[in-house]
Amino acid sequence: MSAEHAKHTDTLYEAVGGAEALRRLSSTFYEGVLADPLLAPVFADFTATHVEHVAVWLAEVFSGPAGFTAEHGGHQALLRAHLGLGITEEQRLRWMELMTAAVEKELPDDALLRRRVVEYFDWGTRIAKDVSASAPGTDLGDPGPTPRWGWDGLA
Repeated sequence: MSAEHAKHTDTLYEAVGGAEALRRLSSTFYEGVLADPLLAPVFADFTATHVEHVAVWLAEVFSGPAGFTAEHGGHQALLRAHLGLGITEEQRLRWMELMTAAVEKELPDDALLRRRVVEYFDWGTRIAKDVSASAPGTDLGDPGPTPRWGWDGLA
């Protein structure tokens, strides 16, 4: 563990405030997305269950319960959901702006915690953008288990 986060002994899941905090984060974020003219078209098929699925995904990524793998198909299912979306770099950057604002609003006032969470989103959105350029039905191979993100980034 680096000296920078020696006081942070819990998981990111615990540090953000658990499932309820991740639901608030997801809800606040998607309120902004659905009102954004650049991003709303990407989420044309958005349903309210998306907010919960994202919260469950983030819980697993941040070392909380592994509900996304158990209930929604894990890493492979998440990647498949992005196939064919054709996400542009402009959309990715706007996504990051809205998520960073949601992180600042909904997560504890802890600079390192917020930075690590935003770093995860930057990493993940780059992958989503790359996958989104592939046609639906593309064989993604085996992406492996759901990634875990901690105080030092990708675990």
